[in-house]
Amino acid sequence: MTETTRHPRRTMLLLIALFALPLVASFTLYYGFGWRPSGSTNHGELLQPIRQLPEGAAPLRDKWALVYVGDGACNADCREALVFARQTRLSLGRDLTRLNWVLIATGNCCDTAYLDAEHQGIKVFDVGNGGREELLGLLPQGDLSHSLFVVDPLGNLVMRYDVRESPRGLLEDLKKLLKLSHIG
Repeated sequence: MTETTRHPRRTMLLLIALFALPLVASFTLYYGFGWRPSGSTNHGELLQPIRQLPEGAAPLRDKWALVYVGDGACNADCREALVFARQTRLSLGRDLTRLNWVLIATGNCCDTAYLDAEHQGIKVFDVGNGGREELLGLLPQGDLSHSLFVVDPLGNLVMRYDVRESPRGLLEDLKKLLKLSHIG
Protein backbone atom coordinates (compact mmCIF):
# COMPACT_ATOMS: atom_id res chain seq x y z
CA MET A 1 0.00 0.00 0.00
CA THR A 2 1.11 3.51 -0.71
CA GLU A 3 1.35 6.37 1.77
CA THR A 4 -1.79 8.11 0.46
CA THR A 5 -3.99 5.06 0.66
CA ARG A 6 -2.92 4.32 4.23
CA HIS A 7 -3.51 7.85 5.53
CA PRO A 8 -6.33 9.44 3.51
CA ARG A 9 -7.60 11.35 6.52
CA ARG A 10 -4.25 13.06 7.10
CA THR A 11 -4.01 14.04 3.44
CA MET A 12 -7.51 15.49 3.48
CA LEU A 13 -6.78 17.50 6.65
CA LEU A 14 -3.58 18.86 5.11
CA LEU A 15 -5.48 19.98 2.00
CA ILE A 16 -8.18 21.66 4.10
CA ALA A 17 -5.52 23.44 6.18
CA LEU A 18 -3.71 24.53 3.04
CA PHE A 19 -6.81 26.32 1.73
CA ALA A 20 -8.33 27.45 5.04
CA LEU A 21 -5.19 28.93 6.61
CA PRO A 22 -5.02 32.02 4.33
CA LEU A 23 -8.73 32.65 4.90
CA VAL A 24 -8.37 32.42 8.68
CA ALA A 25 -5.29 34.67 8.59
CA SER A 26 -7.07 37.34 6.52
CA PHE A 27 -10.14 37.34 8.80
CA THR A 28 -7.90 37.61 11.85
CA LEU A 29 -5.96 40.55 10.41
CA TYR A 30 -9.05 42.37 9.17
CA TYR A 31 -11.43 41.89 12.10
CA GLY A 32 -9.10 41.04 14.97
CA PHE A 33 -6.35 43.63 14.51
CA GLY A 34 -8.23 46.27 12.53
CA TRP A 35 -5.80 46.16 9.63
CA ARG A 36 -7.32 47.74 6.53
CA PRO A 37 -5.77 48.03 3.09
CA SER A 38 -4.85 51.64 2.36
CA GLY A 39 -6.06 51.75 -1.24
CA SER A 40 -9.49 52.83 -2.46
CA THR A 41 -11.23 52.81 -5.80
CA ASN A 42 -12.99 56.16 -5.59
CA HIS A 43 -11.44 59.25 -7.18
CA GLY A 44 -13.20 61.92 -5.16
CA GLU A 45 -13.12 62.70 -1.47
CA LEU A 46 -15.56 60.50 0.43
CA LEU A 47 -17.21 62.71 3.05
CA GLN A 48 -17.08 61.16 6.49
CA PRO A 49 -19.41 61.29 8.26
CA ILE A 50 -22.16 61.46 5.66
CA ARG A 51 -24.07 64.73 6.05
CA GLN A 52 -27.85 65.00 5.66
CA LEU A 53 -28.96 68.08 3.73
CA PRO A 54 -31.49 70.36 5.47
CA GLU A 55 -35.23 70.12 4.79
CA GLY A 56 -35.04 73.16 2.50
CA ALA A 57 -33.06 71.01 0.06
CA ALA A 58 -35.88 68.49 -0.33
CA PRO A 59 -36.03 68.97 -4.13
CA LEU A 60 -32.56 67.37 -4.30
CA ARG A 61 -34.03 64.04 -3.23
CA ASP A 62 -35.33 61.09 -5.28
CA LYS A 63 -32.43 61.25 -7.78
CA TRP A 64 -28.68 61.42 -7.59
CA ALA A 65 -27.47 65.01 -7.91
CA LEU A 66 -24.28 66.70 -9.00
CA VAL A 67 -24.21 69.98 -7.06
CA TYR A 68 -22.22 73.17 -7.30
CA VAL A 69 -22.53 75.63 -4.42
CA GLY A 70 -21.58 79.22 -5.10
CA ASP A 71 -22.55 82.76 -5.90
CA GLY A 72 -25.36 83.02 -8.45
CA ALA A 73 -23.56 85.70 -10.46
CA CYS A 74 -21.39 82.81 -11.71
CA ASN A 75 -17.79 83.99 -12.08
CA ALA A 76 -15.11 82.12 -14.07
CA ASP A 77 -14.67 79.39 -11.42
CA CYS A 78 -18.42 78.80 -11.33
CA ARG A 79 -18.60 78.58 -15.13
CA GLU A 80 -15.71 76.12 -15.23
CA ALA A 81 -17.37 73.92 -12.59
CA LEU A 82 -20.75 74.00 -14.35
CA VAL A 83 -19.19 73.02 -17.69
CA PHE A 84 -17.30 70.21 -15.92
CA ALA A 85 -20.57 68.99 -14.38
CA ARG A 86 -22.50 69.28 -17.65
CA GLN A 87 -19.93 67.36 -19.66
CA THR A 88 -19.66 64.63 -17.04
CA ARG A 89 -23.44 64.32 -16.84
CA LEU A 90 -23.78 64.08 -20.63
CA SER A 91 -21.12 61.36 -20.67
CA LEU A 92 -23.35 59.10 -18.57
CA GLY A 93 -25.42 58.18 -21.64
CA ARG A 94 -28.55 56.22 -20.73
CA ASP A 95 -28.08 56.95 -17.00
CA LEU A 96 -28.32 60.69 -17.70
CA THR A 97 -31.92 60.81 -16.43
CA ARG A 98 -30.91 59.37 -13.04
CA LEU A 99 -28.71 62.38 -12.23
CA ASN A 100 -29.89 65.93 -11.54
CA TRP A 101 -27.58 68.83 -12.17
CA VAL A 102 -27.91 71.58 -9.57
CA LEU A 103 -26.60 75.06 -8.80
CA ILE A 104 -27.19 76.14 -5.22
CA ALA A 105 -26.85 79.92 -5.31
CA THR A 106 -25.72 81.40 -2.00
CA GLY A 107 -26.28 84.98 -3.15
CA ASN A 108 -26.73 87.28 -6.16
CA CYS A 109 -29.07 84.85 -7.86
CA CYS A 110 -28.82 84.41 -10.84
CA ASP A 111 -27.15 84.99 -14.19
CA THR A 112 -30.16 83.60 -16.04
CA ALA A 113 -28.92 84.66 -19.49
CA TYR A 114 -25.78 82.55 -19.08
CA LEU A 115 -27.58 79.62 -17.45
CA ASP A 116 -30.33 79.52 -20.10
CA ALA A 117 -27.85 79.76 -22.97
CA GLU A 118 -25.19 77.32 -21.75
CA HIS A 119 -26.80 75.05 -19.18
CA GLN A 120 -30.35 74.22 -20.18
CA GLY A 121 -31.89 71.79 -17.72
CA ILE A 122 -29.88 72.88 -14.70
CA LYS A 123 -31.88 73.23 -11.50
CA VAL A 124 -31.18 76.40 -9.55
CA PHE A 125 -31.94 76.80 -5.84
CA ASP A 126 -31.49 80.20 -4.26
CA VAL A 127 -30.55 79.90 -0.59
CA GLY A 128 -29.24 83.47 -0.39
CA ASN A 129 -32.24 84.67 1.58
CA GLY A 130 -32.38 81.91 4.17
CA GLY A 131 -30.87 78.57 5.08
CA ARG A 132 -27.44 79.59 3.85
CA GLU A 133 -25.64 79.13 7.17
CA GLU A 134 -27.19 75.71 7.74
CA LEU A 135 -26.20 74.51 4.27
CA LEU A 136 -22.70 76.00 4.32
CA GLY A 137 -22.13 74.50 7.77
CA LEU A 138 -22.61 71.02 6.29
CA LEU A 139 -20.05 71.49 3.54
CA PRO A 140 -16.43 70.58 4.18
CA GLN A 141 -14.09 73.48 4.78
CA GLY A 142 -11.99 74.26 1.77
CA ASP A 143 -12.22 75.63 -1.71
CA LEU A 144 -15.93 75.61 -2.58
CA SER A 145 -15.39 77.50 -5.84
CA HIS A 146 -13.61 74.46 -7.31
CA SER A 147 -15.80 71.77 -5.77
CA LEU A 148 -18.62 69.61 -7.05
CA PHE A 149 -20.62 67.50 -4.64
CA VAL A 150 -22.48 64.24 -5.18
CA VAL A 151 -25.77 63.98 -3.29
CA ASP A 152 -27.57 60.65 -3.06
CA PRO A 153 -31.34 60.22 -3.57
CA LEU A 154 -31.89 60.25 0.20
CA GLY A 155 -30.46 63.79 0.49
CA ASN A 156 -27.04 62.87 1.87
CA LEU A 157 -23.88 64.71 0.87
CA VAL A 158 -21.65 61.81 -0.16
CA MET A 159 -18.57 62.93 -2.12
CA ARG A 160 -16.60 66.00 -3.16
CA TYR A 161 -14.62 66.46 -6.37
CA ASP A 162 -12.11 69.10 -7.36
CA VAL A 163 -12.99 70.40 -10.84
CA ARG A 164 -9.34 71.21 -11.55
CA GLU A 165 -8.60 67.49 -11.74
CA SER A 166 -9.48 65.10 -14.56
CA PRO A 167 -13.23 64.63 -15.08
CA ARG A 168 -12.60 60.95 -15.83
CA GLY A 169 -12.47 60.13 -12.11
CA LEU A 170 -15.86 61.73 -11.44
CA LEU A 171 -17.37 59.95 -14.43
CA GLU A 172 -16.00 56.57 -13.32
CA ASP A 173 -17.30 57.07 -9.78
CA LEU A 174 -20.75 58.16 -10.99
CA LYS A 175 -21.02 55.18 -13.33
CA LYS A 176 -20.08 52.86 -10.49
CA LEU A 177 -22.56 54.50 -8.08
CA LEU A 178 -25.41 54.38 -10.59
CA LYS A 179 -24.66 50.77 -11.50
CA LEU A 180 -24.63 49.61 -7.89
CA SER A 181 -27.48 51.81 -6.66
CA HIS A 182 -31.04 50.53 -6.68
CA ILE A 183 -32.45 53.90 -5.68
CA GLY A 184 -32.70 57.07 -7.73
